Amino acid sequence: MSAAALSRIDCAPDARAAPVALVLFALAMGGFAIGTTEFATMSLLPFFAPDLGIDAPTAGHVISAYALGVVVGAPLIAVLAARVPRRSLLIALMLMFALGNGLSAVAASYHLMLAARFVAGLPHGAYFGVAALVAASLVDPARRAQAFALVMTGLTVSTIIGVPLANAIGQLVGWRWGFILVSGLALGTAGLIAAFAPRTAPASDASPLTELSALKRKQVWLTLAIGAIGFGGMFAVYTYLASTVLTVTKASPAMIPVLLVLFGIGLTGGNFAVAWAADRKLMPTVAGVLIWSMVALAIYPFATGSLWTLAPMVVLIGCGGGLGTALQTRLMDVAGEAQTLAAALNHSAFNTANALGPWLAGMAIAAGWGLPSTGWVGAALAAGGLVFWALSVLAERKAGR
Repeated sequence: MSAAALSRIDCAPDARAAPVALVLFALAMGGFAIGTTEFATMSLLPFFAPDLGIDAPTAGHVISAYALGVVVGAPLIAVLAARVPRRSLLIALMLMFALGNGLSAVAASYHLMLAARFVAGLPHGAYFGVAALVAASLVDPARRAQAFALVMTGLTVSTIIGVPLANAIGQLVGWRWGFILVSGLALGTAGLIAAFAPRTAPASDASPLTELSALKRKQVWLTLAIGAIGFGGMFAVYTYLASTVLTVTKASPAMIPVLLVLFGIGLTGGNFAVAWAADRKLMPTVAGVLIWSMVALAIYPFATGSLWTLAPMVVLIGCGGGLGTALQTRLMDVAGEAQTLAAALNHSAFNTANALGPWLAGMAIAAGWGLPSTGWVGAALAAGGLVFWALSVLAERKAGR
């Protein structure tokens, strides 16, 4: 990142600021809340679908509605809130997130649920984008990916603890309580950020027009395309994992939280491993993750017949989730002065993947190819991400960088 770009990260703590570890913990708690709702909604799909009177492919649209909220909200909020202090913005985003999940908990129909999930998704991308910049400002530039990985630990740990807990609660006392849990987590996060996040003013030259300058950069768009396409494979499988366990593997519903924990372990391990590698060789790391995902997803359909083969594949697919950390770092390098918008757009890209993967997988299921076919859909999407990675590398070499 250039010196000019670094100067845009205006969140250095003042003399009264909390220790770095507490700031990162507060930011990670927001990731924990977001990760819990994003992934738990998928795992609760077999339970809320009958209650709302819809089938599994239609219930997948609820997942897509949340993703659409992220895609719309991330750039819109990043641009309109360019002059808002980052601490205040993070608190407001968590309060909006709490509201969206509270509305999800009381939704009485499919269409109300769609609207509530859209509202819940609006603050997602902007939160992670701003949190990434705050985290990066607290450490040496050579450790940016690892700092952001610590923030993302909240999301990855949510897949080990929060998602299985929300799923278990949903099975025991009703799926609506899973969303009530997330709403409470969001309110707690707002309090932690208010207590620990540094109080700083926005950069003097911050403006919506400055942020919009990111949209002029070819490498920004190519990086976003890598995430929007390449990450869709993981969501294609994860969205229908619970349904696959019940109808293909024919395992007990009690095994769903176990497999979710295994996925979370893979996601957490992959997040840290990819961050470590990305701080050393960024673009080769991105390619490696995409190839890993493509292979694991292609094998997945052959592993769904037994828990003994399905469980390790779930871990391996989860490891591919580290792609987000690497691409967040890449955007910091190519976005120039528009750091906030670029960071937020990373999560728009991944939630485009969150919408695209389940949509294409749902089409494959509806066409009669069966739930295991979600793995082949996912492998194709990972391969598509690799194509955009190659285009990015070729464009960079052509530019002589």
